[in-house]
Order: sequence, then structure tokens, then C-alpha cells
Amino acid sequence: MSTPSRRDRLRPLELLGISSVIAIFTGAIVLMSTRVAAQALIWAGVAFIVSLVAIAMFVLALKPKQDELNDIEDLDSHR
Repeated sequence: MSTPSRRDRLRPLELLGISSVIAIFTGAIVLMSTRVAAQALIWAGVAFIVSLVAIAMFVLALKPKQDELNDIEDLDSHR
């Protein structure tokens, strides 16, 4: 059984990081335009969730690479 590479293990953190940056940017824009911290936090939370779901959908839509297909076949053959 193969262990996931470092890049494969850190992939979810990359996606969370991108969503966090989008949320911080959205919260900062709302805070600068309205001067209401509660509203900025709400919009930052909404932006985080929406961007996380959108990025996850894009990742699911990607075609798997040949090594990923080989790994899947290897795992299936061990069952």
C-alpha cells in the first residue's frame, strides 16, 4: 500500500488557504466600505464557505492524472 506524497497531504490545506485569502479580502472590502465589523465578519464567513464549495467542485471536475488512475487500480487490486 502506498503512502500519499507530501503534496497530496497538503492539498486540502492549500484549498483552505485560498478560501481564507478570499474571505479576508471580502471582509476587508466590506469593513472599509461600511465600517461595521459584524457585517464584515458575516460577509467574510459567507465568502469563505462559498469559495470553499466552489473550489471543491472545480477540483472534483478535474480529470485524474495517469498516476492517480494507476494508484486507484493498485488499491482496487489489493482488495
